[in-house]
Amino acid sequence: MKLRNVPVVSYVFEAGADDRVFDSLLLVGPIVIGVIVVLDRSLFTEALAVAYLAVFVTYVLYQGIQE
Repeated sequence: MKLRNVPVVSYVFEAGADDRVFDSLLLVGPIVIGVIVVLDRSLFTEALAVAYLAVFVTYVLYQGIQE
């Protein structure tokens, strides 16, 4: 089974701008939130959230500058 065959993932890939990194970041976001909910607030979950947001914002800005 390919990743594109999973219903939720296929919608993201079809609606996206053919950018695998951006699509992956969008799909990982809810997983990060789920980890934070399950593990409760701690130094690890705060670092995870900050790292995710930093990568997301940096990538979006990078793509904005490239175009």
